[in-house]
Amino acid sequence: MENATINLLNLDRASLEKLFVDMGEHRFRAEQAMKWIYGDFELDFNQFNNFSKVLRNRLSETCMTALPELLNESKSSDGTIKWLLKVDDINAVETVFIPEKNRGTLCVSSQVGCTLNCTFCATGAQGFNRHLTTAEIIAQVWVAAKQLGHHKNNRVITNVVMMGMGEPLANYENVLPALNIMRDDLGFGFANRRVTVSTAGLVPKIVQLNQDADVALAISLHAPFDDLRNKLVPVNKKYNIETLLSACKDFIKNKRKARITIEYTLIDGVNDQPEHARALCLLLADLPSKINLIPFNPFPGSLFKQSKPDAIEQFKAICMKNGFITTVRKTRGDDIAAACGQLAGEFMDRTRRSSQVNKLQLELV
Repeated sequence: MENATINLLNLDRASLEKLFVDMGEHRFRAEQAMKWIYGDFELDFNQFNNFSKVLRNRLSETCMTALPELLNESKSSDGTIKWLLKVDDINAVETVFIPEKNRGTLCVSSQVGCTLNCTFCATGAQGFNRHLTTAEIIAQVWVAAKQLGHHKNNRVITNVVMMGMGEPLANYENVLPALNIMRDDLGFGFANRRVTVSTAGLVPKIVQLNQDADVALAISLHAPFDDLRNKLVPVNKKYNIETLLSACKDFIKNKRKARITIEYTLIDGVNDQPEHARALCLLLADLPSKINLIPFNPFPGSLFKQSKPDAIEQFKAICMKNGFITTVRKTRGDDIAAACGQLAGEFMDRTRRSSQVNKLQLELV
């Protein structure tokens, strides 16, 4: 295995086809390989019994199907499951499954940590180490599906959201092939609109994503004013709210019934007042969107507090009165630190970020 350098989980169908053609094989070998890997959860080339022995040996010599090591599985009292996956000697990432009555949502990570330094997020507070590879991203879906018994006739996972650790669009090169595998009929076969990419607002990559993949888009907005969003989501200093929403309008242009999901974390006394809600509604007046309100989930070292129930309900009422579909995300998995904004994994921070986050929080509380 010393020469086995190509992990097949890094390759979407187009890349797999090229690999087999370059090996002098027929293009359809890619389809067969995908059926084994994603349909049958089979990673051993020796079990690919519709491949010749020569081809199986060649694959064994030059390729691999490597998964991260499953370090831990935590189960919440509400049914939420969190997996900790070891991606290298010093880093591990978290993946969360949230079961509901009519759906099962898998929250997938894209980076070891995060580069964006959002002040209300445990991942951002811990800093950043590296991007995940395509194989490490799609392996999260593979491991969760295998653990849950998800298959063609028992589709436990109905939705995948790129809302775990990291900013997906900052790791575009590796995220895009993973999105392709998720939506490929020979991959996991998820419908386009059931795969959602969440971004804090990397505008050029939103434009690129619109060209490359028909998926749903969620925006981590969290503030209706640039001065406040600059502190909560620092990337706003580069791509302000007006620029971001313009890209969102282009993203759903000519897409029938498409809506952008606006994610808004409610933080006590920071962004949860009626004037914030009214300003948000004005901001989104001409953008087909739905609003997902997320009560802040505390994490160790944070100075922020969750908004009071009355403030959350008042904020929701204002949004609904203005005609927006508005939901309050039920906190799930907080007893295992699997709730939104709590994912932290285990990794070596190269950015010494936590002290910076505390300084920004102090300015707002």
